[in-house]
Amino acid sequence: MPSDIRLAFAHPSERAAATAPRGPLDRISLRDHIVEVEIGAFQTERGSTQRVRFNVVVEVTPLTGPIDDDVDRILSYDRVTEAIRHELAEERLNLLETLAERVAERILLEPQAVRAFVRIEKLDRGPGALGVEIVRDRAQVHPHLASDDRPHPRLVYLANAAIASAHLAGWIDQLQAGAQPVIFCVGAPDCPAPQTGHKMTQRRIDLLAIEQNAWVLAARDPRCVVVETRTELDWAMKNGRISVWAPSKIVLDAVDGPSAHPRDAVALAAWFAGTFAADEMLVIGADLPAAAPVPLRGVAVEEAAL
Repeated sequence: MPSDIRLAFAHPSERAAATAPRGPLDRISLRDHIVEVEIGAFQTERGSTQRVRFNVVVEVTPLTGPIDDDVDRILSYDRVTEAIRHELAEERLNLLETLAERVAERILLEPQAVRAFVRIEKLDRGPGALGVEIVRDRAQVHPHLASDDRPHPRLVYLANAAIASAHLAGWIDQLQAGAQPVIFCVGAPDCPAPQTGHKMTQRRIDLLAIEQNAWVLAARDPRCVVVETRTELDWAMKNGRISVWAPSKIVLDAVDGPSAHPRDAVALAAWFAGTFAADEMLVIGADLPAAAPVPLRGVAVEEAAL
């Protein structure tokens, strides 16, 4: 086998050695780290786990001076496995490419790390291993927002009567004048959704019914933009845009998803408010849930004063 083909399938440690930049670098490696995880873009991959194998090599700047057998002076192996655990727990992902990118980026936030080779393989999708491998260096890293730097939005749940209210534009004016980013949540329309008698398909239909109503709200005022991903929501909050939450993707991709049923839309919105560390959830025209991870305030449509 030609050396370049052999190298393409070699362990990341060999690839790291073959492509090493000028100057000495040390390497740490994680080999054949296997976890059970739900991942994949196909519908057949939802609702069940599969084995995924990680091989990671991290090139690090050599230490100056003696190590003194001090674990705090090195990049610990635990930081590599923690990066994997963190990204797997953050949200359900469709693509190994996305997971590899995020794992490499998190590893390269460590001050000693220079380059990261990440190979991830699915072991249960066929007779062989199906996977991806990437290499990233520190210059390519775009650090995630630290949790303390994330904006704390004001979340407002609008019942159908509130969506239809003549006061909607005035409420949006008042909310825009505030210092906090705003996210609207809604429930399903008043018309009944189709019933399938099947738990998984019914959940999707009920979530899509909420998204239909989100578009109804967007049609009432052009300042309201329907968003479905965390990336879109983060961007909107940082840029002062008003978002309307379309829940399907975030709910279905959540590793530790909501216990609230989509038909209990206020409780579902409260769960969402907790995931985004909202300072408050204002509920206009609907009953408050029995418990919520954020402070709640409820007002009737005719009494709403923001």
